[in-house]
Amino acid sequence: MQYATGMTDFRFTPLTTTLPSSVPFVGPETQERARGGAFDARLGANENVFGPSPKAIQAMAEAGHWMYGDPENFDLRHALAAHHGCTIEHIVVGEGIDGLLGYLVRLFVAQGDAVVTSDGAYPTFNYHVAGFGGTLHKVDYVDDHEDPKALFDKARDVGAKLVYLANPDNPMGTWHDGTTLSHALDNLPDGCLLVLDEAYVECAPKGTAPEISPDDPRVIRLRTFSKAYGMAGARVGYAIGHPDLIVAFNKVRNHFGMNRAAQAGALAALLDTDYTADVLGKIAKARDTIASIAANNGLKAVPSATNFVAIDCGQDGAFAKRVLEALIAQGLFVRMPFAAPQNRCIRISCGTDAQLQLFAKALPIALDAAAKG
Repeated sequence: MQYATGMTDFRFTPLTTTLPSSVPFVGPETQERARGGAFDARLGANENVFGPSPKAIQAMAEAGHWMYGDPENFDLRHALAAHHGCTIEHIVVGEGIDGLLGYLVRLFVAQGDAVVTSDGAYPTFNYHVAGFGGTLHKVDYVDDHEDPKALFDKARDVGAKLVYLANPDNPMGTWHDGTTLSHALDNLPDGCLLVLDEAYVECAPKGTAPEISPDDPRVIRLRTFSKAYGMAGARVGYAIGHPDLIVAFNKVRNHFGMNRAAQAGALAALLDTDYTADVLGKIAKARDTIASIAANNGLKAVPSATNFVAIDCGQDGAFAKRVLEALIAQGLFVRMPFAAPQNRCIRISCGTDAQLQLFAKALPIALDAAAKG
């Protein structure tokens, strides 16, 4: 068969041809390749630098990698159901919250369907909505918090099928107490599903997770092993929801998407409660250290219930970006919110004492460089 070199005529869908071929985040590895060297401290991806339980590491090593993972995630779902006081029918496991968001949008969103989120909230959800042709409507943050009332009011105005809310929030780290969200649900319009992203809830104060029945058809809750459990690279997430919603995931999910090692590691991590409690203590200590470093440089840390802290640089997004670039130039990988006015901040992941000492040394230099433009 003859073909002309360099000439293609792929039969993409009309929707696909309108989308940019980009990813929501530029990874630290990409930046390291561009700068020709590794970062001295990786403080931008909200990873848990304290790592997974040693029991999880051992379980992953011994998982029997020659076998496919269990397509039903049976053992992990049973353990999660016991952990949350529900049944296995209330739980679906997937390739991190990102993977589950993709499946969820696929289940609900067709061309032109309305979806609501906050302007500047977690961009991967928006990425999936665009990929299925949905119409994204946004509301503003209020005092660096997502605004449930505004989200639900907008959902009613546009007839949204889904409304996305992260509690605690990414990228700001702020949170609402569970009672506030439970009461706010009374304003959720009929036929709209609240996508409640609780990726960081284990790091948050007691009472942050709302008391919502897993049988409540208005809500699906998303959790992960990437943050408190230190398994970001394994890609394990799960959702809690009404059984009729959960079973629908079987229509679209990749049934062999979960690898066997990830399943075994997540199960071991879930059961090692002592290790998780120790890590959560280290995260809390690191948050305090980051806030102190900010204050020592005349800056304000936004109160956080996550494993990162947003630092208000005191000026606009252009200034914050110069601070970020100066930190990267010194070998520290950090990120910042991408929408105003939250983009006046830089965002620092909780690190080890040694990593945060590097940040403490680099920050005044970065602020001076930013001030000089």
